Amino acid sequence: MSSMLESQPVKANPPLLEALQAELAERTSLGLLRQRRVLNGMQGVHVEVDGKRLLSFCSNDYLGLASHPHLIAAMRDTAAIAGAGSGASHLVTGHQQAHEALEQALQALMCLPGILLFTTGYMANLGVITALCGRDDAIFADKLNHSSLNDAALLSRAELKRFPHNDLSSLERLLAQSQARRKLVVADAVFSMDGDLAPVPELLALCERYDAYLMLDDAHGFGVLGSEGRGILEHFALDSPRIIYMATLGKAAGAAGAFVAGPKILTDYLMQTARPYIYTTASPAPVAAAAMAGVQLIQQDHARRAHLHQLIAEFRAACQLQRWQLMASATAIQPIIIGSNDEALQVSKRLLEQGIIVPAIRPPTVPKGTARLRISLSAAHTHEDIEQLLQALHTLEAT
Repeated sequence: MSSMLESQPVKANPPLLEALQAELAERTSLGLLRQRRVLNGMQGVHVEVDGKRLLSFCSNDYLGLASHPHLIAAMRDTAAIAGAGSGASHLVTGHQQAHEALEQALQALMCLPGILLFTTGYMANLGVITALCGRDDAIFADKLNHSSLNDAALLSRAELKRFPHNDLSSLERLLAQSQARRKLVVADAVFSMDGDLAPVPELLALCERYDAYLMLDDAHGFGVLGSEGRGILEHFALDSPRIIYMATLGKAAGAAGAFVAGPKILTDYLMQTARPYIYTTASPAPVAAAAMAGVQLIQQDHARRAHLHQLIAEFRAACQLQRWQLMASATAIQPIIIGSNDEALQVSKRLLEQGIIVPAIRPPTVPKGTARLRISLSAAHTHEDIEQLLQALHTLEAT
């Protein structure tokens, strides 16, 4: 028997691995292969990546809190008391005092009765949509929504209807035609690759007219928009029991995690039915404590938010492009459309050679032909940082 086995030819790779290798080769030839960089030291606007000190315009740390001493101290002090890991899911013994305090702080900040923590924004979106929607329901999604919202809609088995970006007329036609038991309109509040806002008041009006609910992913608006940092709801001065609000704690809040907010009955229901909440180990208490410190700074340090918006205005006023296009955005996300994948990669590479890190975003993350630089501004940037970036961009565009 052993001799028979030894005589069988052995392929270098099984068919699946060969297929994966071919797909990776194709992605490489098309300039679509993603790369990782190794950051040494703390997150910030000046970082050491692969041994080189760089000025960073690619972080979502919009208020510059990821390395704030208050967050670091909160994480360190809580770890000394509660340990490094939570050890269980929230519904077993993983929900610690730090989690409870964070939910209460978020409830006070958002002025909404229901708050439920999740470990990530991705899991929050999966949890909400799959808990609320099923086979007899319909989900209406903006075509530029984050992938987590699309994945959640598919996983829910509800009918998924996508409408062109911010196209209210198309959305209304779809809502009017739907006979679904339950209708859920889903949209990013701030679109992560374009930086523009969803027309939330108009979306809510359509939901009220056609008996639908509105879920908003405010990952990039929470902490940044609104005079108190309450995000898209404060920006538009909206309050409705039809709104399901999700935001992350790993961007403006400087830590990690996410939360869902809305009516108390909603979050009570999600606690009982959202599988990514029920069957996941709770985030470590030190992380929740750091997020708590970040939320407190969002409430108290208004100067950071004001400085960020000043930088946004300064950048937009001075960024005068001829061949490339600065997209319309009043948020910390300032995309510049380059067009081709190759040129976007080359511009990003040339910036890196000058000590500035700006990512080149290409399809399938963005539509074909719209490869871009995704510039992320932070309250930790200085006016001199903005001037350095602008000078480099204008020089590169002219060459």
